[in-house]
Amino acid sequence: MNIKVVATNRKARFEYFLLEHYEAGLALQGSEIKSIRAGQVSLAEAYVRVEGRQAWLMEAHIAPYAQANRYNHDPKRPRRLLLHRKELRDLWDAVRQKGVTIVPTRVYLKEGRAKLEIAIAKGKKLHDKRQALAQREAEREMERQMQRRE
Repeated sequence: MNIKVVATNRKARFEYFLLEHYEAGLALQGSEIKSIRAGQVSLAEAYVRVEGRQAWLMEAHIAPYAQANRYNHDPKRPRRLLLHRKELRDLWDAVRQKGVTIVPTRVYLKEGRAKLEIAIAKGKKLHDKRQALAQREAEREMERQMQRRE
């Protein structure tokens, strides 16, 4: 399979425990897919809202496409996610629990189509974040020590 990752939400792994991943299609306008192919996407403040039988990607920034002039899109408009009914039901059930949300983790092109990887996530507490930072720092230090020995 030909997959090209366009954008990742690196903060999601730091802020949340990612429990379950799903792949969703995106309902886009023509100028939006051209901007995505150019890599002009930001998932920094993005989140997913589930309403009834539909899921929406909110606050994701897809930059306006320069050549689209007056036919351009609104950069932060809500975009519909294309999911199976069972997946929507699973997401709806998960979000009703306290402290659980749905975050987008990456946007990629798969066989020419834009896909969004979303994850059911539970927020980390401050001590969990500190623990992750300490573990990362310990791994870096071990790597430095290994390089010095060589």
